[in-house]
Amino acid sequence: MLIDTYGRVATDLRVSLTDRCNLRCTYCMPEEGLQWLAKPDLLTDDEIVRLIRIAVTDLGVTEVRFTGGEPLLRPGLVGIVERCAALEPRPRMSLTTNGIGLKRTAAALRAAGLDRVNVSLDTLRPEVFKTLTRRDRHQDVLDGMAAAREAGLTPVKVNAVLMPGLNADEAPDLLAWAIQEGYELRFIEQMPLDAQHGWKRDGMITAGDILESLRTRFTLTPEGSDERGSAPAERWVVDGGPHTVGVIASVTRPFCRACDRTRLTADGQVRTCLFATEETDLRAALRSDVPDETVAELWKKAMWGKKAGSGLDDPSFLQPDRPMSAIGG
Repeated sequence: MLIDTYGRVATDLRVSLTDRCNLRCTYCMPEEGLQWLAKPDLLTDDEIVRLIRIAVTDLGVTEVRFTGGEPLLRPGLVGIVERCAALEPRPRMSLTTNGIGLKRTAAALRAAGLDRVNVSLDTLRPEVFKTLTRRDRHQDVLDGMAAAREAGLTPVKVNAVLMPGLNADEAPDLLAWAIQEGYELRFIEQMPLDAQHGWKRDGMITAGDILESLRTRFTLTPEGSDERGSAPAERWVVDGGPHTVGVIASVTRPFCRACDRTRLTADGQVRTCLFATEETDLRAALRSDVPDETVAELWKKAMWGKKAGSGLDDPSFLQPDRPMSAIGG
């Protein structure tokens, strides 16, 4: 069991498969990209599956989310999913993606055992998408989401980040579109994980701003804390139901007390939090041919030291050196 000194138990594992991405979102990385991890530094497919097996069979993990960078850029993704689907007990498996490669991979991922996907889409306007991502791939994302829905990777959840001066006015339009398409929309406050370290608290669109905008067109009723559990999104029932909308207020309404996550970076480091400044190296242990029990103990020790919160509400907060693309969202 991955328990910390505050009694929280981590059952949700986020696995970054690569730090590479085929978009250049302004809130994540610079236009020229980053210095990617060298291939020898990345976990191999076998190492990823071994760590997930240890997490699931020895440490009580029940959910696995594959992330990046962009996980669809990982050549062995389908095989990794298939091997993890064969584990006993079988974990629930999902994928967070920018959606560009979903049209060609959705059916194969579903056949391999993936349960659902989260797709990032911040705007319905192709020209704004091009400005935000520095790529002209808006239609590819829409096509990928449709392919995921048709393949049965449902519910398809849509993650949207609102940015001042670009898409700040789109919340109601995004929700109306998501309801029409049968997707579950979740807005995420912009977090201080950009490689440029350009994030400013006083310039972000907050959860309060988002809800105020949505209420200009919809009636929102809080779903309630009993329904939320450890989920990061606060959810509201839209116009009496059945549709809902979520807001992940990582900055203004942290949910650290209910956090049930543990994270693996693409180079095999355990992170206890997105905003952690320390990591524990499991890759070195794997490559030293230690038994599973030793790896599990390292992992448990790392999680035992998890801090009470992210520190975002502390004036002395320091942004992690590693950007989101390396950590895994």
